[in-house]
Formats: sequence, structure tokens, C-alpha cells
Amino acid sequence: GSSLEPQEHSMEPPAAPPEEEEEEEMPLTAAPGPAGCQLFGYVGIEAVLDQMKIKTMKMGFEFNIMVVGQSGLGKSTMVNTLFKSKVSRKASQPGQEERIPKTVQLQSVTHVIEEKGVKMKLTVTDTPGFGDQINNENCWDPIIKYIKEQYERYLREEILITRKRKIPDTRVHVCVYFIPPTGHWLRPLDLEFMRRLSKIVNVVPVIAKADSLTLEERTEFKQRIQEDLKAHAINVYPQEDFDQDPDDRALNDRIREKIPFAVVGADQEHQVNGKRVLGRKTKWGIIEVENPAHCEFALLRDLLIRSHLQDLKDITHNVHYESYRVRRLNESNGP
Repeated sequence: GSSLEPQEHSMEPPAAPPEEEEEEEMPLTAAPGPAGCQLFGYVGIEAVLDQMKIKTMKMGFEFNIMVVGQSGLGKSTMVNTLFKSKVSRKASQPGQEERIPKTVQLQSVTHVIEEKGVKMKLTVTDTPGFGDQINNENCWDPIIKYIKEQYERYLREEILITRKRKIPDTRVHVCVYFIPPTGHWLRPLDLEFMRRLSKIVNVVPVIAKADSLTLEERTEFKQRIQEDLKAHAINVYPQEDFDQDPDDRALNDRIREKIPFAVVGADQEHQVNGKRVLGRKTKWGIIEVENPAHCEFALLRDLLIRSHLQDLKDITHNVHYESYRVRRLNESNGP
């Protein structure tokens, strides 16, 4: 009888064996070995990555960011600094009545940004009026309602009999919460907002206008905020429960040590040592936004765009939206 072991000395196709021998050889090729199957020639499997890249570049992708905080903390400037363009809607010369809204109003603006052939549909949602009143009771309700409305809109498109090939994604992928640079503890408003919002969306807290604090005050303030978040069991992004492998856990642990990021926003360039840099000019010098020695804006940009953008979208879809979807379907199927 013929041997079942592969013959390495010949590359010519063997003669067709009987049917019984074919059935015996099938488990040998189908069962993977402990070290995987070793290829003895170029097949071209790696071209799948190029196909995915070409398809993604043609279709583009969507990213929705929400900024929350009191007026005057530099939310619009920070978003413009993140994407190095005028992407945030800013009212020009508002009147006295428009300067402080009576209630929290949500304003969304959408842009298409292109860099090196990659198109991104960016939606920025601002929340003017949050925390500006004397009585801020339930001021987070309009924000929670807006986030759930986007989940509901996506769910309605998903349960249709004839669905679209690509469902428009308006769900909020990340909420950047701006903490006032007081140098003390977190306010009850900050704690209550992050406690409620962290259950339905990815929340990334940042210390706004960190150049108003000294380095010692900044370090102490961050430690107090981390203690407050741990004491009140508030899970901000990146959450420890969603780390999938040791490499992700090690990277996210380093990020969690830095949270909240002490950031400074600027949309003007200045000349420093013969180079044009983004920064804020003061009497004592220029605060460079992208200099890690001056602020932690570079860490925030890397987290939101360069390293965790797809992870933010995945957690939004697989965790936050999925929990909303399960709850809504249980309500509709209940008695």
C-alpha cells in the first residue's frame, strides 16, 4: 500500500489514489498541527490586508466625538487642535441671551477629513450650557437622551427586513469630559456625570487649561482625581474589564496611570527655534501644545486617534450598544 506520509523529494502531483485512501488522507490535511501549517511557497494570503485597506480607503469610516464641560474651558479649541483644522462650531459674537443658555443644548457639526487618501467622516457634538447654571440638577439628562437616541436610530435601521449595506453610524464613540483646573477634588457634578455616562459611552476625562497649574499642583490634582474615581467605582476609558490580552493590558495600564490627561489647546502657530509649533504665547514664553514636557496633549491625541480609535468604535458597538439593544428587545418582547 502507499505511504500516508508526505514525500518531500518530489514536487510533482501524485497519481490519483483510490477513494478509500482519499477519505483516510482528509483528516491529515484538515487537522491543524500544534505549530500551524508551514507553507513551502508564496501563496499571497498577506494580500488580504491590502484588499481591506483599499476597500476602507474607498468607503471611508466614521468617528463621532462629544465634548462636555463648562463654558470657557477650551472645548472647541481642543477639538480644533486634535484634528488641526476648524472642525468645531463656534458662535461668532453671541448676544447676551445666547451666551449662557438656560438649558443644555446639543450642537453637532459634521466634516469629511482626508489625510493621505484616507477619508473620515467626523461628527463633533458640543454641549453648551452644561454646568453653567446655579442649579445644575439633572443637567446630564439631555446628553443621556441624545446618546440613547443615536442607539435607537441605529437599532431601527438594523432590525429592518431590507437593510442598507452600510448603516449610517451616528452613535457617540467617545465623550471627552473637561474638568476645571481647580487643583482640589472633583465636584459632585463631575462625579455624578461620569458615573451615569460611563455606563452608556466611553468617557475620557481631561484637565482643561492645565497651564494654569504648576507641575506639582498638576500631579497632586491627578492623584486626587484617580482616588475619587476609584472610591466611587467609576470606570473611565480604557476599562480594565475589556482588556483582551496581556499586551493590551500592559499598554492600557500605562494609559490609566496618566488619566486624566492635563491638556492645553491652541489653534495658532508660533516660531520656536526656527520651527513653527502650535502653542500659547505668554509673557514668560510659549507653551508648546505637542511638547510632552509642557502638557499631555500628545498622549490624548494618540489615545483618541493613533492607537485606540478602532477600539473605541468596537467597544461602543460590542458593549454599550449591545447592552442597549438587549434591553430594548427584551422590552418589546415582554408581556
